[in-house]
Amino acid sequence: MISNYIKIAWRNAVNNKVFSFINIFGLSIGLTCCLLISMYLFKEFSYDRQHALGNRLYQVGTLSIMEGKEDRFATTPAPLGPTMQQEFAEVESTVRLLKAFQDDKTLFQYKAGKDIHSFYETSGYFADPTFFRLFSYQFKEGNPETALNEPNSVVISEDIAHKIFGNELALNKTVHINSNTSGAYDFKVTGVFIPSKTPSHIDARFVMSMQSGEVGPWLKKLDDLANNNLFYTYLLLKQGAKPKALEVKFDPFIQKYAGKELQASGRGRKHFLIPVKDIHLYANTGGNVTPGGSVSYLYLLFSIAIVTLLIACVNFMNLSTARSSKRAVEIGVRKVLGAEKIALVQQFLWEAILLSLLAFVVSLVMTTLLMPLFEQVAGKDFTFSIQQYVLLISGFLLITLIAGIIAGIYPAFYLSAFKPVKVLKGRFSNSLSAISFRKVLVVFQFVISVALVVASITISNQMRYLRNKDLGFQKEQQIVIPLRTSTAKQIYPSLKNSLNASSSISSSGASIFYPGIDNVMDWLMYRQGDASDNTKQVFMNRVDDSYLQTLGIQLVAGRLFSKEFPGDTANRIILNEQALHSFGFKDPEDAIGKNLIMAWAGREMLYPIVGVVKNFHFEGLYTKIGAYGFLLGHSRDYGYMIAHAKTGNIKTTLSSIGTAWSTLNPNEPFEYSFLDQDFQKNYIAEERLAALIRYFTVIAIFISCLGLFGLTTFSIEQRTKEIGIRKVLGASVAGIVSLLSKDFLKLVVISFLVASPLAWYFINQWLQGFAYKTPFTIWIVLAGCLVAFSIAFLTISIQAIKAAIANPVKNLRTE
Repeated sequence: MISNYIKIAWRNAVNNKVFSFINIFGLSIGLTCCLLISMYLFKEFSYDRQHALGNRLYQVGTLSIMEGKEDRFATTPAPLGPTMQQEFAEVESTVRLLKAFQDDKTLFQYKAGKDIHSFYETSGYFADPTFFRLFSYQFKEGNPETALNEPNSVVISEDIAHKIFGNELALNKTVHINSNTSGAYDFKVTGVFIPSKTPSHIDARFVMSMQSGEVGPWLKKLDDLANNNLFYTYLLLKQGAKPKALEVKFDPFIQKYAGKELQASGRGRKHFLIPVKDIHLYANTGGNVTPGGSVSYLYLLFSIAIVTLLIACVNFMNLSTARSSKRAVEIGVRKVLGAEKIALVQQFLWEAILLSLLAFVVSLVMTTLLMPLFEQVAGKDFTFSIQQYVLLISGFLLITLIAGIIAGIYPAFYLSAFKPVKVLKGRFSNSLSAISFRKVLVVFQFVISVALVVASITISNQMRYLRNKDLGFQKEQQIVIPLRTSTAKQIYPSLKNSLNASSSISSSGASIFYPGIDNVMDWLMYRQGDASDNTKQVFMNRVDDSYLQTLGIQLVAGRLFSKEFPGDTANRIILNEQALHSFGFKDPEDAIGKNLIMAWAGREMLYPIVGVVKNFHFEGLYTKIGAYGFLLGHSRDYGYMIAHAKTGNIKTTLSSIGTAWSTLNPNEPFEYSFLDQDFQKNYIAEERLAALIRYFTVIAIFISCLGLFGLTTFSIEQRTKEIGIRKVLGASVAGIVSLLSKDFLKLVVISFLVASPLAWYFINQWLQGFAYKTPFTIWIVLAGCLVAFSIAFLTISIQAIKAAIANPVKNLRTE
């Protein structure tokens, strides 16, 4: 019986090529979108599922309370983990993880004979010896239990090992690692791991022992639980331990070990636990090991996948019911010959399933072809294990079958309900309910399409706003040169002199941080004369005497650091306007000469204010501008040099900088970036979201128009003779086009009225995530509606004009 159904279904598909093509192609596009987004969602929800101890492994988060404001972040003081293990019986083991926070890249050097091979690596961390015992990594060389036991030991990824040593074993060989965070030291390779295909919130490419270089001695000095929140702390709880019950004990713990110091500085603090498996999507903490995903974005993408597939199913239902008159006689004859309703329902369902399976095959091909583009847009590498692929494809096949059943179930029951007597007497016509249902489905399609168009326009506007907003400093033509090693810092004065002598460089300066990257140095300070518990958080940066001038940060009062004031020392401070507001200064001039105090290690250090600069954005536009201060530094402090290039041939300028660098530092590769591009990286997630929505908007509109095209074609086919008679009686082409188009365009207009308030609400919700945003006006909604209306009208008018200009004699010849 099933083989008979399939034969009939195949015969009908072949005999109705246009109908079959539209359904198969539309379904395949919908399924392709669904599969691509499903792969993305699968990747996002699979983070940290590979760790054998993952069910008992938790990250400790921090809730800081200051001036009534709560701030959640993922870092903790250094002693927190070991102290908790001593204090709480529920804690079996702990591990601390520290980013190489002053290195965007770390220099590796390996001596082969007389040659020194140098290259940069990213994603370096320091960790306690327990790291590879608690987190599951597949080791190719070495023992994970003991890999980080010794100081100056390093575990590297397989590709780093291959890059340095080729096909030779890496174990126990020595590499020289030069880091701003830990200094320049030799490290012994004690392990090589194979990167997991399951993603992790820890993106480590190499892990160094926490007792390495200058980090080890510095770590011993960090003995309080109130400051230096730079470490990620993980707890392995004992079997049966209840994390919620343990969290209850954290408040008394903090009061015992840090309560007095926190109270003295006017702060409060709480700690909480986050399951490692939930960190990527649900931690909701700032500054985690890697940026977390967004559940709201995933819901949005999931919704797009579902509605895109539903639009394709809607096309199938619309075209199937619209074609009912052509199937009516067939159904009437089959019913007279004894066919039961259930048999007819099964027949039409099998037709839908067959088309969906054909679409499934086409979608697999399309997905394979589109995968490189999707990886580029999504910013992810979609590599899965065999088991994961089998799970994905099996799930996708199930989705395909469900889509086929959903698409076919209404037409099946509708078509099988025809009365054979009426059909065979030629009295059949589409029922009002079927026509109304088709109209509802068309409206549904264009509601989604209009909403996506409005979302795409708004997100594009916001991205343009973020790119073009005045940040309070000169971001164009700024070349950023990392100073990652002690050698680079030593040559900095000579390099600066060389660049300043160049005709293509207007000025240059150096600092620890620059706008757009993480600024991890923040101090608690208070105004002289205020109570010591009235502290304010101030982000700090150490700069040279020309950094502020190079960036074009504008002076409001006082002066900037410069060579004209050689008596300036490291305790002179320049503040931004927001810092003045925080400390209660009413006028910038009034602040000059006043002192700020920072209490540290039992001492009070005085910082006279010598200058005030305008507010500038040192972080992305998600947050309001905070208090910021500049101190004069030394060449050993600086992590980056910035050169402001004059307008002209940038390639020539870079070449001259590279030559000067190679002359002064021949063993270190020259690298650079541009400040405006680095700042824009803060919005990479939004840029990817914008691109994804843009692509899927085009796809959703295309599928909707594909269905509209099919319905228009079928409607015109039914009214061919009517059109011929109207033309013979003098109807104009414009009149006929209007007649054929108005019914469909009315539905599109109704969809605008439904979609506009929905789009308005959800887009406003999305914009709330930005402290600075472009206005969202009614004109954006109207523009989205106009775009969708124009596309719909073009789709309908193509067929309408073709019918209107056809020869009426040819259409009426059979009469």
